[in-house]
Amino acid sequence: MRALTLPGTSLNVSVLCLGTAEFGANISRADAFRLLDAYTATGGNFIDTAKVYADWRPGERSIGEKTIGAWLRERRNAGRVIIATKGAHPDLARMNIPRLSPRDIATDIEASLGNLGVDVLDLWYLHRDDEARSVGEIIETLNAQIAAGRIRHFGCSNWRTERIAQAQAYAQTHGLRCFSANQMMWSLAAANSKALGDPTLVAMDAAMARLHIKTQLAATPYTSQAHGFFHKLASGAIMDAQAFRGGVYAGPPNQTRFARLLELRARTGLSITQLVLGYLMAQPFPTVPVIGPAGVAQLIDSMTAGEVTFSAEDAAYLAAGD
Repeated sequence: MRALTLPGTSLNVSVLCLGTAEFGANISRADAFRLLDAYTATGGNFIDTAKVYADWRPGERSIGEKTIGAWLRERRNAGRVIIATKGAHPDLARMNIPRLSPRDIATDIEASLGNLGVDVLDLWYLHRDDEARSVGEIIETLNAQIAAGRIRHFGCSNWRTERIAQAQAYAQTHGLRCFSANQMMWSLAAANSKALGDPTLVAMDAAMARLHIKTQLAATPYTSQAHGFFHKLASGAIMDAQAFRGGVYAGPPNQTRFARLLELRARTGLSITQLVLGYLMAQPFPTVPVIGPAGVAQLIDSMTAGEVTFSAEDAAYLAAGD
């Protein structure tokens, strides 16, 4: 498994990150342990979670983080893997009320430290933004958390390009640390934002890509395989894109991209999975896709992309499908 160092950090991460959104929800603790064991056995060392994961299910809160914490203890892997988690997410019952005050941030960081059973968080993302709050206050708060030894680096998730640029400018002007990674919705499959059903999600677009190219800010995209959209089309598991996940990936751009995927598969011998993930890793800025396998077989299939060399020309050819 290839690795890269996130710019401006000491974090040398595998080029594929294990997403754990379903741990404690649709993936049991035993199955989560199997996924974590298989991921690390195949060279992975970068695990993504969030304080809010699995909280959409009734019962105990933060089961996702707690599952990873239990695995770290049982396998004695603390310090051997890099854990990225997210906080400052609105209460799921009140998504219109942001939670980015200094107190909210400190509370969630402390909770995640306890859930994971670690002394410091390697990478901590703001899970959402609060555009009514100044970027200056937020950057100052996060730098204070670094100074206190609670987090090593911080990032943002579901932030608009303009806000990221403002935060970067503030940090540079004031001699402070800024985002080490940006986590957005992004895959080869173009998504229809109107069909997502969650206006707080932010997807990669041309403006955001330009910012990443200019600053070399690392991208760690979620839904990097679009829930297996192209793989399921190729296997015949789905026949109608409009019927898949409410039509999020329906439309002419993805029809063209799918045709080009099939062409590249025939020409290169690479699998659909390798092509879809290779497209992201071939970008002109550091990109570490977050994969979300439901089982070990899917994990192994995805991990094969970690050794694939994918050209920028082929990536551009796929993207030109729109």
